[in-house]
Amino acid sequence: GAGAPELRFQLLLWPVTDARFDNASYTQFAQGYFLTQPMMKWFWDNYTTDAQQRADIHASPLRASAEQLKGLPPALVQTAEFDVLRDEGEAYARHLDAAGVEVTAVRYNGMIHDYGLLNPLAHVPTVHTALRQAGVELRRHLQ
Repeated sequence: GAGAPELRFQLLLWPVTDARFDNASYTQFAQGYFLTQPMMKWFWDNYTTDAQQRADIHASPLRASAEQLKGLPPALVQTAEFDVLRDEGEAYARHLDAAGVEVTAVRYNGMIHDYGLLNPLAHVPTVHTALRQAGVELRRHLQ
């Protein structure tokens, strides 16, 4: 809208892109991998319990059409192998690509949700690689 800042880049680390809980990664990693399916249901319930609001593309951008996604800024989507949000993040990257948006999608194998923010993982080389990639891409798109 008028007066809103121009979006130049989407840096999406382990993104929430849909209010549904029925994809394969939600089933496979529902428990025992840091972020659980019940936790995500709790987060969504605290955001909104209204089904219409949850389905809105501003809350669930995975549900946007290619036409609605067209013209969005370039994106880096990082996902973690052992994360309930993995499949929806990767699906969103595919939707961006189909809409003609420049997108890079990277799955970091062996990682759990929030890997870049967890102190116990700070020494893991994969975490360093992921954060370095995020920084490089952010810098490149904002210069």
